[in-house]
Amino acid sequence: MASASKSERETIQPARDWAATLVAAAPTEGTTMNYEVQRDFVGYGANPPDPKWPGGARLALNFVMNYEEGSEYSIGDADGVTDSGLTESPNSPVPRGERDLAAESMFEYGSRVGFWRLMRIFAERNLPLTVYACALALERHPPAAAAIKAAGYDICCHGWRWVEHFKLSEAEERRHIRLAIESLQKTIGERPLGWYCRYGPSINTRRLVMEEGGFLYDSDAYNDDLPYYVMGDRGPHLVVPYTLTNNDTKWAVGNIATGEDFFAYLKDSFDLLYAEGATSPKMMNVGMHLRLLGHPGRASGLIRFLDYVISKPDVWVCKRIEIARHWLAHHPWAEAK
Repeated sequence: MASASKSERETIQPARDWAATLVAAAPTEGTTMNYEVQRDFVGYGANPPDPKWPGGARLALNFVMNYEEGSEYSIGDADGVTDSGLTESPNSPVPRGERDLAAESMFEYGSRVGFWRLMRIFAERNLPLTVYACALALERHPPAAAAIKAAGYDICCHGWRWVEHFKLSEAEERRHIRLAIESLQKTIGERPLGWYCRYGPSINTRRLVMEEGGFLYDSDAYNDDLPYYVMGDRGPHLVVPYTLTNNDTKWAVGNIATGEDFFAYLKDSFDLLYAEGATSPKMMNVGMHLRLLGHPGRASGLIRFLDYVISKPDVWVCKRIEIARHWLAHHPWAEAK
């Protein structure tokens, strides 16, 4: 495993409990935080830090189950439109403002069948995963919420509903965040510690997540293979980047056709990261959707990939919260000296 350079060892401070620090720094009710999203084209550059994954692993691998079914736009929820996103027919022929019963049914397949198939696949291999949970969706499927809780999977909040946060006003977005937390506390039994929006955040999202004070990280970024920090006016905030690349959304946009395609693409990504991990370990995300990957012809590719991963040594298959806590403990924020 690659070791930290001398300059890196000098700048990384001794591990401290940033989780407690971040919560303690939460603003009091009625106060707001200052944070503006800044683009960063440099990142870690040519010499990323050694993540020091547990056991000297060459790769940290996190599988993400997106649980959205039941929280999407619908006529029944007075949205004035039926959502057909990430279905077999994303360009619905049904006129806007009318119920698209086909799209509704495709979403229902995810919660009725796809969820249980993916749960069985991971349980049979004793592998962990993270659930990107839309709070209202779990409210509408108590058995699924109970199964997730019983399995011990961690929750990253995917919003109160599966809606685009960049279309919400700041007040609406703050309310959605509060409702999501309250809902997941009831269905799962504890508040979420991570946050991820549908597709991408608004210019206010990260500030509002930091302002709320109880989140350890967000995943509203696609710009790195390792976690990193951003700084708000009350301290550092951890970002654990996600991916739309190693993701079953490729079926929805026509990039892949079969389970074999999915396996081949994930294997190619894994193999390169695994090889790089001999000197520069990284993180790999795999995104899964119940109404897409939950179908048998696609889930077969997931099964092949999981069995391939299991055959390799020095791979840390982990929960997202474990990555966040590892980074907070082993790579705490280091201010420039």
